[in-house]
Amino acid sequence: MRKGFGRVIPYRNPARKVFCPVEIPPVQSFAPGQPLSVLTTQPLDRLLDYRAPESGAQTGDFVEVPLGPRKVLGCVWGAATGELPVARLRPVERVLDVPPMRDELRAFLARAADYTLTPLSLMLFLATRAPGLIGGQATVRVYRLGEAPPARMTDARRSVLDTFDAYGGAALTVGEITRAAGVSGSVVHTMAAQGALIEGEAPKDQPYPRLDPARMGKALSDDQAAAVQALHTGAGAFGVTLLKGVTGSGKTEVYLEAVADCLRQGRQALVLLPEIGLTEGFLERVEARFGHRPGEWHSGVTMTERRRLWRMAAQGGVGLVVGARSALFLPYRDLGLIVVDEEHDSSYKQEDGVLYNARDMAVLRASLCDAQVVLASATPSLETWVNAETGKYRRLDLHARFGVAELPEMRAIDLRSDKAPSGRWVSEGLQAAVTARLQAGEQSLLFLNRRGYAPVTTCRACGFQVQCEQCDARMVEHRFLNRLMCHQCGATAPIPTACPQCKTEGSMHPIGPGVERLEEETRALWPEARVAVLSSDLFGSARALKEQIAAIARGAADIVIGTQLVAKGHNFPLLTLVGVVDADLGLHGSDLRAAERTFQLIRQVAGRAGRADKPGLALLQTHQPDHPVIQAILNGDDEGFWRAEAAERQMLGMPPYGRLAGIIVTSTSLEQAFEAGNALAAHPDPMLRIGAQVFGPAPAPIARVRGRHRVRLLVKAAKGAPLQAAIRAWVHPLKLPGDTRLAVDIDPQSFW
Repeated sequence: MRKGFGRVIPYRNPARKVFCPVEIPPVQSFAPGQPLSVLTTQPLDRLLDYRAPESGAQTGDFVEVPLGPRKVLGCVWGAATGELPVARLRPVERVLDVPPMRDELRAFLARAADYTLTPLSLMLFLATRAPGLIGGQATVRVYRLGEAPPARMTDARRSVLDTFDAYGGAALTVGEITRAAGVSGSVVHTMAAQGALIEGEAPKDQPYPRLDPARMGKALSDDQAAAVQALHTGAGAFGVTLLKGVTGSGKTEVYLEAVADCLRQGRQALVLLPEIGLTEGFLERVEARFGHRPGEWHSGVTMTERRRLWRMAAQGGVGLVVGARSALFLPYRDLGLIVVDEEHDSSYKQEDGVLYNARDMAVLRASLCDAQVVLASATPSLETWVNAETGKYRRLDLHARFGVAELPEMRAIDLRSDKAPSGRWVSEGLQAAVTARLQAGEQSLLFLNRRGYAPVTTCRACGFQVQCEQCDARMVEHRFLNRLMCHQCGATAPIPTACPQCKTEGSMHPIGPGVERLEEETRALWPEARVAVLSSDLFGSARALKEQIAAIARGAADIVIGTQLVAKGHNFPLLTLVGVVDADLGLHGSDLRAAERTFQLIRQVAGRAGRADKPGLALLQTHQPDHPVIQAILNGDDEGFWRAEAAERQMLGMPPYGRLAGIIVTSTSLEQAFEAGNALAAHPDPMLRIGAQVFGPAPAPIARVRGRHRVRLLVKAAKGAPLQAAIRAWVHPLKLPGDTRLAVDIDPQSFW
């Protein structure tokens, strides 16, 4: 299912819609009236033929074309398919005033579509998610320096002149001048009336300020300097580097120097971040290093700014883009570097619409434009670690924290002996450690990767558990909001005072802890402490989250309670204690990556402690202190953990030593979903020919979401097997009944 701006367009069977070969047609020009093919952003299974407009066209041109009664966005893809005679073809309305799509981006979209079994038209949609492209270039009122000085020099007017000097005399809008100079708009208008500024019109989408790679960066350690030099030797050619450094070792400063190297070459750089809440702090670091802020691309950016960045990426008017995973699809003029920060993070996998992994797609795109890729992480994904071990990727290590900071001491609290009192979740050992930090004026973090107040609300009288009406998932109590919430579809309901089933008053009882319940306990244990909770559902905007994080870093809280949000690169200088309330939480279940993700998450969150001059301590509350994952975390044996995990995966033929694909069938009818799944399972010949195994169909772990039943099949194949071609042949004859939909997830990261 594809999500657009305010609309949802279903694809009945995406694996049948990949109609474009991997090899893209060469660039060619089309004279007026000559037939050509256009790829549109609409959910169609083919290219459409049109006649070139009076101005002519060439491959890669973005165009407006008629489709039924509408006019839609498209891209000239090559010669006409010949399905219709030329006389019956409608003409292209016009060629848009934007740079044509480069061969590199066309090849990237085609190969990404082929790999993920995604309709090529949907890939084009991802690459054109900027409003107003069809509307043309708008203009805006701007000001430039005039020849006459101000009639009378004031501090405000001097600040305006200094601002123009800082921007190299570029044309600026009133808003840009007032923000940079700290003056009111009346100062600008007065200076214009006096001739000190000249008013005019300019395209609304202006280039971004030029970043200065010559500005002095921070002093580097020997490890950092060696890594920077190694990245410098690979600049200008395709290559992938794993930048592995312990938390707090200064990986960001290393790859910012790689960005500087890229800018010196006149090429563009892209830095991908896993969490929008990290963006603001990173932008400030970029501004300190290069003098100006880069372009931003994520869901929190305005539509106007998205259009500007899209155009400037294509024109070369932005040197560095910082963004979420979809920034990979921008039309860069000359992309020379892609950094994937925290490359192990699961948020890089898109789980709806186009199912792709931004880490892998970054490597693909870089290979097509001779760019470097830097994969940065303290706890890399097993796939990346194996690629580095086998020599496919280069590996650079930062072994120590920057400056005087040291890695935190790691200890386990055995909950079998140091039990928490009944109804509480903080053991006496952890309580004593937090109290000691409060007395020393230091911060503590209590980590629990579970949102809300309690994961289950049950009736003590009859055992009824409150579930979502649209999903096979329990409703989570959010006491701060005074609502029950489904974490699958977002539905909410009032917290019942009586059991919905047996009607017993006062019988509903929360089971298990979430961060809100942990906060309640924390306030009871330390009533004088200032407590802050960091959880994604408690902030209405990225700005509010950023402000809370900044306040905590300044010391506005004594105890921080957080979910996995706190593990994503935040720096709290006063934080010296991390308490992991339930270190066993991620070890349960049958997830292929359970051990890997638990190791990564706990190592990352423990790394928040002791990042300044005071030593840090991480305490892990666990019922399984002898579990291999817990032992690897406590001993700091990263390499031993990866070797053991890799050996187990290799023995089982699982990724990265084998290949997996998920087939997800959804329908409002459970019978129809299973009908389609059984039809596939009954005719596995294309899969058997490549030696693949097919498991299922079976209900998905969460078997119903938003009223749609979910049935899964799992395909397991050897690493070198032609999996996509076999799946395409397998699903092609399938007729989907009713509103049944089928999605293919190549290299699934989760199995929900």
